Amino acid sequence: MNAQKNAPDIGVVGMLRWGWRQLTTMRAALILLLVLALAAIPGSLLPQRIQDPGAVSTFIEENGALGNFLDAVQLFDVYTSVWFSAVYILLMVSLVGCIIPRARQHYRAMRQDPPLAPRRLTRMSAYSTTPLSDGSTTRAPDDLLDEAQSALKKAGYRMVRTDDHIAAERGYLKETGNLVFHVSILVTVIIMALGGLFGYYGQRVLVEGETFSHSLVSYDSFEPGTYFDASELPEFRLTLDSLETRFDDQAEGAQFGQPRRFDAQVTLDTPDGSERFLLRPNEPVRVDGARVYLIGNGYAPVVTTRDADGNVTYSGPVVFLPQDGVYTSTGVLKVPDANPDQLGFGGVLLPTAGNNDQGELVSTFAELRNPLLVMDVYTGDLGLDTGVPQSVYQLETDDLARLVDTDGSDFQLVMRPGDTATLPDGHGTVTFEEIRKYAALDVHHDPVQVWMLPFMLLLFGGLALSLFVPRRRVWVRVSGDDVEIAGLARGEDPRVDEAVAELTQVLALESVEPGTASPDSDTAQNRTGK
Repeated sequence: MNAQKNAPDIGVVGMLRWGWRQLTTMRAALILLLVLALAAIPGSLLPQRIQDPGAVSTFIEENGALGNFLDAVQLFDVYTSVWFSAVYILLMVSLVGCIIPRARQHYRAMRQDPPLAPRRLTRMSAYSTTPLSDGSTTRAPDDLLDEAQSALKKAGYRMVRTDDHIAAERGYLKETGNLVFHVSILVTVIIMALGGLFGYYGQRVLVEGETFSHSLVSYDSFEPGTYFDASELPEFRLTLDSLETRFDDQAEGAQFGQPRRFDAQVTLDTPDGSERFLLRPNEPVRVDGARVYLIGNGYAPVVTTRDADGNVTYSGPVVFLPQDGVYTSTGVLKVPDANPDQLGFGGVLLPTAGNNDQGELVSTFAELRNPLLVMDVYTGDLGLDTGVPQSVYQLETDDLARLVDTDGSDFQLVMRPGDTATLPDGHGTVTFEEIRKYAALDVHHDPVQVWMLPFMLLLFGGLALSLFVPRRRVWVRVSGDDVEIAGLARGEDPRVDEAVAELTQVLALESVEPGTASPDSDTAQNRTGK
C-alpha cells in the first residue's frame, strides 16, 4: 500500500511512452489483427452500400429504428467507417513500431558469434558425453573438434571455435521468417489502402438487351477512391444479350430450388473491336485493368402505362429485387408524367405463384413457371421535384393517396404477362407486357492488386519458416577424458534431445561410417545414451 502511495508520477510524457511501448508489441499487433477480423464480420452479415445500395435501403425500411441505428454507426459502410479505419491505422502503426526494433536486433544477432559454452553444460536441456579413449584408442582433442565442426557445418550451424570447445547455433531463419511474415502483413495492408485510394467500385443493374456505356453517369452507384481521376475510366460498352438461369427442382430438403447456373452472354465493345463473352460468378471480364463481375440476377417486369387518352406515360422494364430463395421480388414504379395525377406503384412479383396453407399467394419456385404481378397503386405528388434524392427501390407514400376502386376498397392490380388493366377515376391503363431477366454487375478497379499475390506468398512462406524452423544452440567441449555435447532449444524444439544424441553418435568411438549421420538426421540411432 505504501509502495503505491510513494510511486512516482510518470507524467504525460511517461504515459505516452508507456502507451507507445504497449502499442508496438507483437501482442498488440496480433490483438489488433484479431479486432480487424472481428470488425469485418458485420460487413459479411449485413448488406453494404458500396455493393448493393438497394438491399441497404430495403433493410432500413423493413427494420425501422434498428435499421436507422445500424446506419448511424456505419454498419452498412463497414470498410469505409471511422472505427474500421481507426483499427486499420493502429494496426499499421503497431506493425511498424514492432518490426523496426526487431529487425535491428535480428541483424545484430546474425552478425554476432554464437555464445561460448557456459561453465556447466550439465544444466542444458539436452546433455550427453562420450569418452576420448577406450583404453586402446585415444583421439586427439583437435581431431575430435574438427570432426564435430564438420558435422555441425553440414547441419547448417554457424560456429565459433576456441581451444577446448565449439559453440554453434542454427535457426536464424525462424526469426527472419517471423519478420518476413509481419512485413508482408504490413505491405498487404498498405496495398489494400492504396487500392482504396486510387481504385474504384461501381454497380450497375443491366436488363437483357440493355447496354452499359462505361461512364460515371451510367452507374447505379459509384464509389471512387480519394485520388481517383474519372478521366482514367477505360472506354468500353457492355451489352447483356441474354441471361440463362437454372434452379434445382430435383433435390430434396434444403437443396431444393438452389441456383445451379447463372450464365450471362455479353458483348464487349472497345476501341479495338467487339467480342462476346460468357460472364459467370467469380469469372470476370477484364477490360484495361477493370474487372466486371456478375454478382446477382433477378427479374424485371416490362410495364406500360397510358393515360385516359391512350398516350404512353411510361414503358420499360422495372427492376424487382429478390427477397428470398424462391425469388419473391419487390419493386417500385414511379410515373411522374401520368395524367391527371402522378402515379406510384408498389408491387410484388411471384415467379411461380401458388398458395400456402393459409391460402395466401406466395412464390413456390424461383423460375418463371407461373408468374404473377401484384401491385398497389398510389396517386398524388411523388416528390421528385423537391431536389431530395430518392431511392428507385422505395416509394415515399407520405404525400400519396391509395387509389380506391369503384366499391370503395383499395384498388390492387393482379396481372399476368400480357394482361391490361384499367385504373379507376380516369387514370388510364396498365399493361404487363413481359418479364425480362437482369444481371447485377460489379465493376472493380484496383491498380495495385497485382502486388497482392507475391506478398501473400511471402506471408505464408515467412509463416512456414517461423513455425517449422527450429532455433537451437549446441556446444561440444573436451573436458578431461570426456567430450561433452549439450543443446539448448530457443523456443519450441522437440528434436533438440535427438540432435544431441545424434551428434554424440557421430563423435563416439564406435561411430558409423563418415557421412551417414548428422546432428539433424532423422534415421540415425543413439548408441551412446545420455
